Amino acid sequence: MIHLNKENIIERFKRYIAIDTKSDPDNSENTPSTAGQLDLARLLVDELQRIGLSDVYLDGEHCYVYAKLPANTDKPLPAIAFIAHLDTAPDLDGKCVNPRQFVYRGGDIELNEDYSVAVRDFPFLEDLKGRELITTDGTTLLGADDKAGIAAIVSAFEAILRHRDIKHGPLALCFTPDEEIGHGASLLDLERLGADFAYTVDGGKRATMEYENFNAASAVIRIQGRNVHPGSAKNKMIHAGLIGMELFSMLPAAMRPEATDGYEGFFLLTDLRAAVEEATMKFIIRDHSMRLFEEKKALLTKIVAFLNEKYGNRLNLTMEDTYFNMVELFRDKPEVIALCREAMRDLGMEPVVTPIRGGTDGAQLSFRGLPCPNFFTGGYNFHGRYELIPVDSLLDAVRLIIRIAERAAK
Repeated sequence: MIHLNKENIIERFKRYIAIDTKSDPDNSENTPSTAGQLDLARLLVDELQRIGLSDVYLDGEHCYVYAKLPANTDKPLPAIAFIAHLDTAPDLDGKCVNPRQFVYRGGDIELNEDYSVAVRDFPFLEDLKGRELITTDGTTLLGADDKAGIAAIVSAFEAILRHRDIKHGPLALCFTPDEEIGHGASLLDLERLGADFAYTVDGGKRATMEYENFNAASAVIRIQGRNVHPGSAKNKMIHAGLIGMELFSMLPAAMRPEATDGYEGFFLLTDLRAAVEEATMKFIIRDHSMRLFEEKKALLTKIVAFLNEKYGNRLNLTMEDTYFNMVELFRDKPEVIALCREAMRDLGMEPVVTPIRGGTDGAQLSFRGLPCPNFFTGGYNFHGRYELIPVDSLLDAVRLIIRIAERAAK
């Protein structure tokens, strides 16, 4: 097995997470939605050139980073790409400049005087005893989603370059912007990437791989009320915020994220701004089943129509599909799944295939003609201050990329 420089990989990861690259859903008409993503992209271009990759290119307008590693064998082999995203979730500050690194001995992990990663809330901690972890200090995201993916890809390509005895076909990488707000793959140049298939390195727990994801839509409902002085409001006031509350109460409580898992879909109210005169509600809608996905969209449409009839056309619904389940696209490409699965087994990992309760750039890319399943980075608790990653899992993600390249060459 190839020797990896653990300290260099950790230092690389920490360097990336110190740059605030959270995307901005309120600026989604622009790609990238935030300037910090370009800051990280420029850093990566310099690093990839220094490592010695070829065709290093930054789309300076839209913030896509490309690079290639030419084949070192004459055998005709497929071109494989590895993809990760530059942005972090907009839920919390994304500039992690004070991560904690330690060997976990059990019990709750105190991040600061206000926040702890509690075993009662996160039982998986019991499985991490004795392992070296990197966590936040409780004030920011860690950024393992997906800077751990970027660190794994860069580290793997560097290792392959330095060990010329590793035979491989043509390899490529791409780092994309704004994945967290659904735009990561929309402007990726497939011709420049030049791959026959790809893998997103954007998963969670070690040994997990995914090629099923949610069908996804977003919905915005704007409600126009009528505000008058409360002293003379009888039969005149129409409270936009209360109409919004009524709408929410009509959606099944069993179809909320906190009540679902596995293949079960949901409605999530992501934003609510309400007053008497005006209210705005933003939802995301998810389901693995296309039939149930369409039923959920139809239910929301029906509720809005009912309330418009009740209150006199005061609600406006805008709904847009974001991405679709890629599972059907792999019926004719089982070898892409098999390659990753067998590479994991070569490294002593038994693959855990799970449905993605979300989406990746790979879903959009698969529908654009580039088969692109997803595999782990090793992180847990993405999108919040409780995010953490075991160091050995990050190293295994690096090893898996190398092993996929090796196995494909055989």
